[in-house]
Amino acid sequence: MGRRPTISDVASTAGVSVATVDRVLNGRHPVREETARRVYEAATEIGYHASNVILQRMSGSLPEVRLGFLLHKRDQSFYQAFAAEIERAVAATPGVAARAQVRYVTSQSPKDIVADLESLAETAQAIAMTSIDHHMVTAAVQSLKSCGIPVYSLLSDFAQGVRESYVGTNNVKVGRTTAWLISRTARSPGKVAVFVGGHRWHGHELRETGFRSYFREHAPEFQVVETLVNLDTREVTYEATLELLGRHKDMRGFYVAGGGMEGAIAALRELQRSEDEISVIVNELTPDTQLALQDHLITAVVATPLEQICRAAIDLMVSAIAHGPAETPGQMFLPFDLHVPESV
Repeated sequence: MGRRPTISDVASTAGVSVATVDRVLNGRHPVREETARRVYEAATEIGYHASNVILQRMSGSLPEVRLGFLLHKRDQSFYQAFAAEIERAVAATPGVAARAQVRYVTSQSPKDIVADLESLAETAQAIAMTSIDHHMVTAAVQSLKSCGIPVYSLLSDFAQGVRESYVGTNNVKVGRTTAWLISRTARSPGKVAVFVGGHRWHGHELRETGFRSYFREHAPEFQVVETLVNLDTREVTYEATLELLGRHKDMRGFYVAGGGMEGAIAALRELQRSEDEISVIVNELTPDTQLALQDHLITAVVATPLEQICRAAIDLMVSAIAHGPAETPGQMFLPFDLHVPESV
């Protein structure tokens, strides 16, 4: 067993004196916020047992902000990683004592999403969320805006012109990139397909648009078949993949633009189809997709930069609480990550 980190280890890692760490830990004398933050980060890095106490000391004299986050699919590993990244980013937010409430929608219906959003707004000063694009959601966001509670869209845009800002990837570019990859890695021209979670997911619609436009403009020798809706679920994607590959013997590639990629991977395993036969692109680097890459079942994974998205969204939320919302709602595009078998 390794030695338990001490206050001297914290001081050494932070590049400050033991006395400074003691002042931060016990609140004996004021310490500059930048120094206190460095001490906290050092304590966290080496696993110092009192790092949470340091954070509490730091937060005691800082203004409190209450941030709300509403996500989908509580049981999916991607959203679990998303929630964990939110908590880390909130804890590291300088200048404020930030508190995060992370909740998950109770269902995919617009009515329930609105109810969950309004419930979260009872305690949050600003909200960031993943959501379908629906007029009921837009009306709820407009109502919260009039009450001084800004709402930010994450990953897939919604309530354009009403929400405060969108933070995520450029989904048209994601779609075009996946089409480029398939056109370059498919063994020969033929049919290609794209799965979307549903037509109310604006981000999926944009990815489909980018996917189709690339093939139309640069690879017309490929035929894009009718879009498949998989409801972001493993089960539907599994059955749809089996049916797709059984019906189209000349299927050369497909892209799963949302969730449910585990079902596609399961179908490929069952059919013993490898990347040499069909080029498949899916989203998010999870244990399932990483193994599928290593087994050469899929060609590539497009991954959301969760750390950057959380940091950017929280900075915008804190600024809006302190200074008011921006005059013009905007978009913040962050670069996506791309993984191939040799990179994992």
